[in-house]
Amino acid sequence: MSGVLVALQFLTRIPSPLRRPILEPEMGRSMIWFPLVGALVGALVGLLDLALTPVLAVEVRSLAVVGALALLTGALHLDGLMDSCDALFAFTSAERRLEILHDSHVGSFAVVGAATLLLTKYGAFVALPSNQRLIAFVAAGALSRWAMVYAVHCYPIARSTGLAHMFRQHLRRTDLILASLMAALSVIPTGLGGLLLVVAAWALTAICSRYTLGKIPGLTGDIYGAICEVVEVGVAIAFTPISALGWPSVF
Repeated sequence: MSGVLVALQFLTRIPSPLRRPILEPEMGRSMIWFPLVGALVGALVGLLDLALTPVLAVEVRSLAVVGALALLTGALHLDGLMDSCDALFAFTSAERRLEILHDSHVGSFAVVGAATLLLTKYGAFVALPSNQRLIAFVAAGALSRWAMVYAVHCYPIARSTGLAHMFRQHLRRTDLILASLMAALSVIPTGLGGLLLVVAAWALTAICSRYTLGKIPGLTGDIYGAICEVVEVGVAIAFTPISALGWPSVF
């Protein structure tokens, strides 16, 4: 139970009943529950969207969901994306890129990257099928958080200290398997189309990780946040054409 609460406390700004210091092994093992927490975040914004449906147009509701996602997560992953854009797109050495990832200042690549992602996310949300929006939000939330677990386990880290090292050191293969099962459960309502969503999430994670490794020797906490954001918007984009295929679904 504590693992769920640790994951909830780390990934969201939802108040946690934990009132004690979190041990390093607990941080790594909490990754089992990342997809579940992601599904919860998706469900909460989906319910907000559903509640606003009678009174607001889909464009306004989609904007509200984009804002709610940032509030619920404390813009944690968006901050990682911005730092990653500044570092990976800079015309400099790998060593300097790692320094930029540590720098709290925001550069032009960060601004452009964040603006592009938020606009793309808004457009993807507007395009979602009206009768499957809640399902899409849950799937995007779960698969994007699973992507971080997969990246931590399967790709090298840049440093032997820090948050990424803490996660990597205590994450086991069985933890990844359990997290993958939770992520798979989140797409069951989409039926056979859910398999394509899982493939899309995996492919985007691999592309982002491989691109990063071409720029720096390993992944960092900021990179994991960027992967989460890219996969979340990628799944949201993929959901609309996949649902249009007319494959059987649970709902």
